[in-house]
Amino acid sequence: MITHGKNIKIFTGNSHPQLAHEVASILGLPIGTAKVGTFSDGEISVDIGETVRGADVFLVQSTSAPVNNNLMELLIMIDAFKRASAGRITAVIPYYGYARQDRKAKSRDPITAKLVADLLTAAGAERVLTMDLHAAQIQGYFNIPVDHLMGAPILSKYFVEKGLIDRDDVVVVSPDLGSVTRARRFADRLHAPIAIIDKRRPKANVSEIMNIIGEVKGKRCILIDDMIDTAGTIANAANALKDLGATHVYACCTHGVLSGPAFERINSSAIEELVMLNTIALPEREDLHKFKSLSVAPLIAEAINRIYDDKPLSKLFEG
Repeated sequence: MITHGKNIKIFTGNSHPQLAHEVASILGLPIGTAKVGTFSDGEISVDIGETVRGADVFLVQSTSAPVNNNLMELLIMIDAFKRASAGRITAVIPYYGYARQDRKAKSRDPITAKLVADLLTAAGAERVLTMDLHAAQIQGYFNIPVDHLMGAPILSKYFVEKGLIDRDDVVVVSPDLGSVTRARRFADRLHAPIAIIDKRRPKANVSEIMNIIGEVKGKRCILIDDMIDTAGTIANAANALKDLGATHVYACCTHGVLSGPAFERINSSAIEELVMLNTIALPEREDLHKFKSLSVAPLIAEAINRIYDDKPLSKLFEG
């Protein structure tokens, strides 16, 4: 098996072509020629318009909404590259869909994150480059190398430049118990303490009671999570912090899934600014005054460059 292609090529599907073009521009490369569309019955059509024989192919494709279409595009394009004798195929998946289905929470549950890993491998991917997996153990679902980049350094740098480092009135808040480790690492970068929101529902159809572990009164609070989907948790957390005396409430995440009522909830909440990375394309809307998108293209481009040159990525994992 060829482990290193002769030359590097960047391709993209339809999920986030803007990010792929930005990555390619940083690397000084053109985007590979490929047409990805659908037949009249909805089947996905892929036409690779240039040779990839012996090439080191990097396919940039987030498996965001519509998740199943974008996932199938990714799998079919990988299969096309494999059958066209690509030297090595790396699936660059800034947002890994189905990551929340990582274990059996109850009887007869699927572990869809593992199924997706198997599909990617079966299609012909020889390496995966992804970012902030919802569950870190998903790396172990693959029998091929997985490079797992972290978004916290980019997010924390934004707040450092905003002047929120080494201040007595800043606290980093975990919106639930599952995000405590992430919040602690983020807080270390700002030299700030952490607080934890403990949600409890006493019984069915009774609203949640939020207990705050830590001091938030008179503080600038920064909520951090790996993803924000319908925004119920983050919006409720922000409102609870404001009710308990927080002077300012900011929120940040790596993946802005933002489905359903997310935009309305964010805009009507106590959150002053929501900072996200552009692993998922932000839709064009008029109500985005609270939303700030930071680019992951420089980080992904550096990772691609190091993979191609057979250099270590450990510094990128550490940020």
